[in-house]
Amino acid sequence: MMKTQDIQAIRALITKSRRWDIFFGVLGILALMLCVLTFMTLFVDMAIRGLGRIDAAFFTSFPSRHPEQAGILSAWVGSALVMLVTGLAAVPLGVAAGVYLEEYAPKHWLTDLIEINITNLAAVPSIVYGLLALGLFVYLFGFGQSILSAGLTLALLILPVVIVATREAIRSIPLMIREGSYACGATTWQTVSDHILPYSSAGILTGVIIGMARAIGETAPIITIGALTFIAFLPNAPFTGVPPAGLFDWLFAPFTVMPIQMFNWTSRPEAAFLINAAAAGLVLVLMTLAMNGTAIWLRYRLRKNITW
Repeated sequence: MMKTQDIQAIRALITKSRRWDIFFGVLGILALMLCVLTFMTLFVDMAIRGLGRIDAAFFTSFPSRHPEQAGILSAWVGSALVMLVTGLAAVPLGVAAGVYLEEYAPKHWLTDLIEINITNLAAVPSIVYGLLALGLFVYLFGFGQSILSAGLTLALLILPVVIVATREAIRSIPLMIREGSYACGATTWQTVSDHILPYSSAGILTGVIIGMARAIGETAPIITIGALTFIAFLPNAPFTGVPPAGLFDWLFAPFTVMPIQMFNWTSRPEAAFLINAAAAGLVLVLMTLAMNGTAIWLRYRLRKNITW
């Protein structure tokens, strides 16, 4: 039977531990609120400055030397087209690489080396990818300073993120799913296509959207490959113009993107251009939030349709 002194010592130890729990809980809340309040302050300030500038003409007008006439038509169209190329290049390749490394690749030193390099590539500065793309896509492959080069550059940038997210999502699937599938005589591909990918699709989608949200705000690699800071035309739509443009001619058209347009405006001395930059930044944030909102909705739908 425990003595009274022992019981009191245990109670004192528990009380001390609870105090530390409360302390770290409050510290965590303060850190979270600091980050949230900082973001909200910047976002509200940007919204107050730029919201009045956003109208239909702002989305349908090209950049101009006159701030009251300038718009973001070429910038948001360029961003959308570059993100389209980035998604089409990075998502299938990244998911396939993640599935191979997790389900097919033999476990030996070469696989370990590849895994280490993929993890390290996720932390490489974006300007390095821009220099790589400048030599590879622009000069070696001859794609030029085009939408295709920009999309492939950003695809390389987010590829490690997609691979790592795919592997983590696959690892979260219980082992009994695989064992049950193999016990029924299924092949590896049948197990992957019918069970692993459907069950891990929500996690994979989250990683894809995180990568795309990073790519849409990148500036350094896009500037490195030669994106224009001022462009007053759009790529020709397929089968339009004289002579008619081809189906994929827009891939090799010059371009600009939202971050570069914002950078161009913030470098101008006129205060009105700073208001334009704030409005463009607000649009860019809303585009990113829309991407994340779509991902959350798709993830909810996918998880709702999954039956374990």
